Amino acid sequence: MLRDIRNNYQKYTLEESTIPETPIHLFKLWLDEAIHNKVNEPTAMVLATTVNDEPDTRIVLLKEVSNDQFLFYTNYKSTKAKQIAENNHVAINFFWAELERQVRIKGIISKTDDNLSEDYFNSRPRDSQLGAWTSAQSEIIKSRDELEQKFRDTTAQFEGLSIPKPPNWGGYQVNPTEIEFWQGRPGRLHDRIRYYKIDSNQWEYKRLSP
Repeated sequence: MLRDIRNNYQKYTLEESTIPETPIHLFKLWLDEAIHNKVNEPTAMVLATTVNDEPDTRIVLLKEVSNDQFLFYTNYKSTKAKQIAENNHVAINFFWAELERQVRIKGIISKTDDNLSEDYFNSRPRDSQLGAWTSAQSEIIKSRDELEQKFRDTTAQFEGLSIPKPPNWGGYQVNPTEIEFWQGRPGRLHDRIRYYKIDSNQWEYKRLSP
């Protein structure tokens, strides 16, 4: 039964004596450990948006941590992009089950510089570039066949050519205001340390009850 599915977390601890002053440093350390331990999709994060008081979530992939901000890329005409335009307060969540860890982040989101988006787009595999031109993300389509035919048409259109970044595609950056580190512990007495941003260069942290 579902009620009988449980794990007793006991791999690691999270102690104030060992954590850095800034959460970005700790996040990078945890992300590196997730990658080193071959966690499945270590850069996958749940992105939560809100519009008209209704929450919405989906998984996107972190592509960079730069200037203490979390970057990902998407279609600017997608549902998530429309929601972000209405409300720029978002939350993101990483869960690394193999390490019994999660990171919860709240922040303000904005578009990245277009040059940065173009640089990243140019680094993508060609099929991913073609996919960005093919997909009118979040719009209703008649069938899978329609999508695949459009991909074939797009492939033919750019045959022998370099593929430019679509004008409606680019990056977002999340500027965090709170970052919580959650480490599973035995008996559900988990470690929770939450950092709060005081100003642009300073953070403080508190331990939370699990």
